[in-house]
Amino acid sequence: MKNVNYLLGYENLKIVQRKDMFRFSLDSVLLPNFITLNSRIHKILDIGTGNAPIPLILSTKTNAKIIGVEIQEESFQLAQESVKLNHLESQIEIVCADIKEYSKMTETDTFDCITCNPPYFPYSKTSLVNDNEAKTSARHEYQLELEDIMKISRKLLKNNGVLALVHRPERLVSILEMMRKYNIEPKKIQFVYPKSGKDANILLVEGRKNGKPGLKILSPLYSHNEDGSYTDQIKEYFESR
Repeated sequence: MKNVNYLLGYENLKIVQRKDMFRFSLDSVLLPNFITLNSRIHKILDIGTGNAPIPLILSTKTNAKIIGVEIQEESFQLAQESVKLNHLESQIEIVCADIKEYSKMTETDTFDCITCNPPYFPYSKTSLVNDNEAKTSARHEYQLELEDIMKISRKLLKNNGVLALVHRPERLVSILEMMRKYNIEPKKIQFVYPKSGKDANILLVEGRKNGKPGLKILSPLYSHNEDGSYTDQIKEYFESR
């Protein structure tokens, strides 16, 4: 059964979701608020767009063309509905395709930015996975591995173009190593903590294709207060209500 909800913290954006499928989370709000955007950015790719929360939020921050690629037909349909519901068809295009095949058919140096909220967990035959294939694909590197993202980004990003990921802190070393392997220089990192006194549970990282060395570690971000409410830091990411 489908539900229409206001996108987290954005009362002028609605999103179509299904309870039996992977639903967007705070990660999808953090990433479009973390990535470096400017007036020279004209084309953005969102890999594994799901039901399109990242393109929807990006549309409030840039006039750039945004293309979301999603392999799951059901998620693609939800994303299409969300784009139409918000009357954003002229800015956001949703493509149902395997991103690896899409990248082969797309010209080199096409995008100024790439965003991705990828599967967080490595996959093997012994991995404990959900019976729901859509949820397995969203959580495990079942159809898309970290190295795939880097290969695709190296091809599709313009020179000095930006790749931004939201991931898990325990994958940081692998992410940085893989970025450099594919000529994407790490430029910016931010750790997100569930609340003060807890370990970081979200990692935001940005790199530039053929960028110069120089990595910034941003101030920590705390998502919740002790009472479970969002911190003022997080509320600043939401549009005015």
